[in-house]
Amino acid sequence: MSTPKGTLAVLPGSKNDASGAAQILQPSGWPAPKGYANGMAADGRIVVTGGVIGWNSEGHMADGFVAQVRQALGNIAAILAEGDAQPEHLVRLTWYVVDMDEYLANLKELGQIYREIFGTHYPAMALVQVVRLVEKMARVEIEATAVVPR
Repeated sequence: MSTPKGTLAVLPGSKNDASGAAQILQPSGWPAPKGYANGMAADGRIVVTGGVIGWNSEGHMADGFVAQVRQALGNIAAILAEGDAQPEHLVRLTWYVVDMDEYLANLKELGQIYREIFGTHYPAMALVQVVRLVEKMARVEIEATAVVPR
């Protein structure tokens, strides 16, 4: 089996971009993804989170899937800030959900929440359905990786 040959678009800057901004990797001819990037390239200091769930600073779990996503994304933003990182430094998010249908049924609202917290920066993302999470009440857990330019 051969690998398709083609060119790779690097957005928004070129490989010589001195701004240090993360670059979106989009193979030419591929359809543009909606709400995520196919790949990211960045150079800098790495900031990672563990699996972040939708509980507040007092350990109380938000009620319901959408509320847990809002809290988990807010928690990630707080962790990034502790590492002197911003949402635009995100290069990867991995979402673990206990019910894929619940995720798909709430896409519009999830997109609004995402944009409220992280803006319109969409890193590479993966979404995985799991049997359950460590915290029994958790409906979603999200891991984040950011690269802060030097």
